[in-house]
Amino acid sequence: MGALVTLDLPADAPALTLPWIITFGPMNDEEEWEPVVCGPYERAHALALAEAVVADEDLMAVVEPLQPHVTVAQIEGDIAASRLAAENEDVETAALDAELAGYEESYHDHDHGDDDHTHEPPSVEEIRAGFSRIAAKLSS
Repeated sequence: MGALVTLDLPADAPALTLPWIITFGPMNDEEEWEPVVCGPYERAHALALAEAVVADEDLMAVVEPLQPHVTVAQIEGDIAASRLAAENEDVETAALDAELAGYEESYHDHDHGDDDHTHEPPSVEEIRAGFSRIAAKLSS
C-alpha cells in the first residue's frame, strides 16, 4: 500500500474549484525513476484516481491544484510565497529546500543561443488560448 498526500482545505477554499494534478513517484529512496504527472482533473476525480493507484502499489501520490496563472507576476508571487513558507520551516527542512532549489536552478536543458529560445513570456491571451486547447483536447 502506498501513500496519498494532498492539501487539507476548508470546504469553501477557492482552490477546490481549480484543476488538480497527480504526481506519482517512488515511496522510498531505494527506487529511482522520474515521477509521473497526470491531469488536470477535478479534485474528486484526482483523489479517486490516486487512491486507486496507490491502493495496491508501493507509490507516493501527491494531489495538488494546478495554478492557472497567466502573468509572470502571478507566478513570481507564488514563488515568493513558497520561499517565505520555507523560511518559516525548521532549519533542517529549510536547508534541504535550499539545496534542492539550487540544484534545480543550475539544471538547464537548452542552449540560450538557440534561435527558438525566447526571453519574453507568452501573453495572457496566448496562455488562455492554450488553456482552451487543453480543455478541448481533454473533452474530445
